[in-house]
Amino acid sequence: MEKAIVTAVNISEKKGTSKHPVPYAVCKVDYGIEGDAHAGKGIRQVSLLGIESIENFKRDKKDAVGLCEGKFAENITTRGICLYKLPVGTVLNIGSAVLKVSQIGKKCHADQGCEIARKYGVCAMPREGIFCTVEREGIIRAGDEITVAERQSAVDRKKTL
Repeated sequence: MEKAIVTAVNISEKKGTSKHPVPYAVCKVDYGIEGDAHAGKGIRQVSLLGIESIENFKRDKKDAVGLCEGKFAENITTRGICLYKLPVGTVLNIGSAVLKVSQIGKKCHADQGCEIARKYGVCAMPREGIFCTVEREGIIRAGDEITVAERQSAVDRKKTL
């Protein structure tokens, strides 16, 4: 089985602009990534999208030239993990940070400035992107391994209390 990894870390300083790669992300609990315009309280603190989704989009849209990590507005681009099949509540260890899946997909914002959806009629992020909250502060870099933490059932949690 292929190891799940981070292929890129991306931020934007202003909403409505494409994200660009940065060397690392400093994740803050209940906030998101320092320096990213979309950081803040709520359930969509950090966004993730698989490079496989980007590659499939480019294969389907032959004229999709120049689309790469960050262009779909994701903070973390991954490889080797099917993000949109992870259930809400899944805990991910990435670098020294811990993230928890809080939302799968989102409403398309083509009418509010999503360049990709306006140009191609569709975007991968609303269908295949996920959002997480930061559960433990840490740093995430390209090349970091992603592991899914073991989850306890509600019954098991009651036994340990």
